[in-house]
Amino acid sequence: MAGHSKWSNIKHRKGAQDAKRGKIFQKHSKLIYQAAKDGGSDIEMNAALRLAVDKARSDNMPNDNIERAIKRATDAGQGDDYNEVIYEGYGTNGIAVLVYTLTDNVNRTATNVRVAFDRNGGSMGEKGSVNYMFDRKGYLAIAREGLDVDEDTMLMHVLEAGGEDLEVSDDVFEIYTEATDFGAVRDALIAEGFELDRAELTMIPQTTIPVPEDKISVFEKMIEALEDDDDVNEVYHNAEL
Repeated sequence: MAGHSKWSNIKHRKGAQDAKRGKIFQKHSKLIYQAAKDGGSDIEMNAALRLAVDKARSDNMPNDNIERAIKRATDAGQGDDYNEVIYEGYGTNGIAVLVYTLTDNVNRTATNVRVAFDRNGGSMGEKGSVNYMFDRKGYLAIAREGLDVDEDTMLMHVLEAGGEDLEVSDDVFEIYTEATDFGAVRDALIAEGFELDRAELTMIPQTTIPVPEDKISVFEKMIEALEDDDDVNEVYHNAEL
């Protein structure tokens, strides 16, 4: 993971999300709803639900919204059902793009994703065409502001918790784990008293590809079109911007 900073992408996205926070919360509600419907409302016993709730809180979703989504799932009976569908494709300059969706209408979602690619210099790929270029990892971020911990001490905490890698910048500690170790590392760091600004499973590109300056705007427009879709939860790419 050396040289890869997911935090810079998160900060960039957060600025854009502030203007459409309602839509972000709506997406989190859907994830929480489905996780609770599939595995029950007990966050401690339902790993998928805990992950969905952690991610919602990372985006400052109010607890009332989270509780409503869980309650709706447990009261739903035969209510809405969503399916996770992953789309793969290419952006400008051969950039690999993974699109994770949660949808109750696959035809609608597939059409919208294809249009976002086609209208912005990209193209859809076959299943498995780009997924192999990414690794599933756990990701945690701890803000350094007000934290009296140096890099060596933080590395010791990370390794003792079972983490795989630590990246350090002026404002954040970024911790990467194997996907299977994510929950244990997260819980160990919380038990040590650290406050997590981000905790999620993610897809990390094995290598990155630079985007020519004259193609950056059209690529960013494609990513924005995908992320704006109500059925899209996450968009991963290997662009070096």
